[in-house]
Amino acid sequence: MARYDVNPGAVARCRDLIDAKQYVLESDWGQVQPGADAQNSFLAHHTWQEYGAWHLGLTEGATDETKARFGFVYGDFRRVHRTALIACVYRASEWRHKKVELVAHDLLQRLDETAGIS
Repeated sequence: MARYDVNPGAVARCRDLIDAKQYVLESDWGQVQPGADAQNSFLAHHTWQEYGAWHLGLTEGATDETKARFGFVYGDFRRVHRTALIACVYRASEWRHKKVELVAHDLLQRLDETAGIS
């Protein structure tokens, strides 16, 4: 099983987007999460660093500048999705990636507080 480190640049980017109210509160993450075509399109116009800023996890031992390097996407390359953060918490918890789970949980709480969800 892959192991993940927290991607500090992605955490900072996600916080910035939440603070700027660039988020979607209700979505079907299974339908709107970026698939291979959307990822390739994003990479055609952006750097690997920009791509990585959308992923809370960095795969230990994976080669830089590959999709395999990144995990736990939290948005659609434009906005944070609340359902994506929930998926990150769930998946990280399920596979015992505790550090990623906790940072995703903290970001979810920040989003909820910013959006006035109690």
